[in-house]
Amino acid sequence: MNKVTKTDAEWRAQLDDIQYKVTREHATERAWTGKYATNKDPGIYNCVCCGAPLFDSDTKFESGSGWPSFFAPLTETVVGTTVDKSFGMVRTEAHCSNCGAHLGHIFDDGPAPTGLRYCMNSASLDLVPKQKDLK
Repeated sequence: MNKVTKTDAEWRAQLDDIQYKVTREHATERAWTGKYATNKDPGIYNCVCCGAPLFDSDTKFESGSGWPSFFAPLTETVVGTTVDKSFGMVRTEAHCSNCGAHLGHIFDDGPAPTGLRYCMNSASLDLVPKQKDLK
């Protein structure tokens, strides 16, 4: 997949207000307000900005945090990380490796097999449902 770069005006035209604030301005949606916080539908969670596949619903778990949480991305390269020192904390920020969209943060309190919790904003994700088997 080719890296996606757009102007600020192009991102604003493509995204709704909360999607823009989360993905381009590194905001965080309020807990329990995102449409995927408690969603259990099977599918692939893509980046809302560029469509890059990021997470499989098979790795989603209920963390009790109020945000959709996954224990692993689809591959090691689809989610990039940076150190986030905002608000007097040191955290690991997760972003889309393809377009740089802010996704959320990664914590080391997740379940096996990784022990990681990819705590994502629903506004940064787009769920593509898995196709049902046709018989």
